[in-house]
Amino acid sequence: MQALYKLYSESYLVDIDTRTIREGSIFFAIKGEKFNGNEFVEQALEKGASYAVIDQSEYKINDQTILVKDSLKTLQQLATYHRNKLGIPIIALTGSNGKTTTKELINQVLSEKFMVTATKGNFNNHIGVPLTLLSMTPETEIGVVEMGANHKNEIKFLSEIVQPDYGLITNFGKAHLEGFGSMEGIIKGKSELYDFLRDNGKSAIVNLNDALQVSNAKGVNNIFISESIKLINTSPYLDLSFEKLTIKSNLIGDYNFNNIAIAITIGSLFDIIPQQIKIAIERYVPTNNRSQIIQKGELKIVLDAYNANPSSMKHSIESFSNINGEYKMVILGDMFELGEYSDIEHQKIVDLLIEHNFDKCCLVGDLFYKTRSPFEKFHSFDNLKNFIKENPIEKGNILIKGSRGMSLERVLEFI
Repeated sequence: MQALYKLYSESYLVDIDTRTIREGSIFFAIKGEKFNGNEFVEQALEKGASYAVIDQSEYKINDQTILVKDSLKTLQQLATYHRNKLGIPIIALTGSNGKTTTKELINQVLSEKFMVTATKGNFNNHIGVPLTLLSMTPETEIGVVEMGANHKNEIKFLSEIVQPDYGLITNFGKAHLEGFGSMEGIIKGKSELYDFLRDNGKSAIVNLNDALQVSNAKGVNNIFISESIKLINTSPYLDLSFEKLTIKSNLIGDYNFNNIAIAITIGSLFDIIPQQIKIAIERYVPTNNRSQIIQKGELKIVLDAYNANPSSMKHSIESFSNINGEYKMVILGDMFELGEYSDIEHQKIVDLLIEHNFDKCCLVGDLFYKTRSPFEKFHSFDNLKNFIKENPIEKGNILIKGSRGMSLERVLEFI
């Protein structure tokens, strides 16, 4: 590992995709379900990679190719080795909802004072996490690493790669029920981060108002989210009070209050003054179809179509119901990865819509189509598209939410 690390430290660049090779990087030949990175080694070197790490001997073409037993495992080991060499504080976060927004807020706040390297996009799995660590350079002062999981033992594995000094769980919700098996499985799986922190004498940032977090973080060195942070307005954007300051965020939905409070708490932990925290939070504008408000003529659209699960869907619907406005329409797409819970969870969402009595509701996808409901239902996105074109919406409020695979942001093209 020392020899490989010496080569890596010449550039601090690692690539796994020949389409985005950077001059001087080390290319890791990773195998996927539909591709074998070893087959692209020659192309990677031609495009400017200094070395290529391979795990099939027939692809060793010269001294620039480094043969190992398992390229992915070597990438993960190199990431942990680098993390320990850097010796900087690293914050790891997981949770069922709000991970990426919380990560971005933490990054925004800490960047007021430090050189921060944070997870790009949602690079939060067994490949993305080591790539995040390896994107940190000697100039990095704090690392922020998002960790995702859809089955047990995944957070345990990622925590061992990251070796975080601080950890937090945004919440426990009904995400990836298929992989975790049950709500109890989700709680246990996410709490593997607490287990790592407890076993290694590290610290957790914990929401004191979340009984599940408090219970599962017992024995960890807990830093509680300050109760002095108060929510003072939610129509439509969240305003908070903190240290006699009013923070006017660009985030909607009271479910985002905890995400902002986490960022404020971490900022205070690293001695960032309240005024700088306020500036950072107010500067953050959500993107990538997450809790965005888009104005199109007389239409106010709440676009939250990056992903969905029963918990986040419920929060979005309840938050939308509190937005001021006479006409309210909801467009929802199927929620995936729910396994045996799929039918009952989709029906629960329909029942919640009935309870809120919105002016119009459109449900898209085969899973919602099976529900018992009085609403407009569509097997496919094209069916929805045709319906809206025939029944144009000219003014009012619209909530758009669904799982990533539904790509409901496409609705914006014809509303």
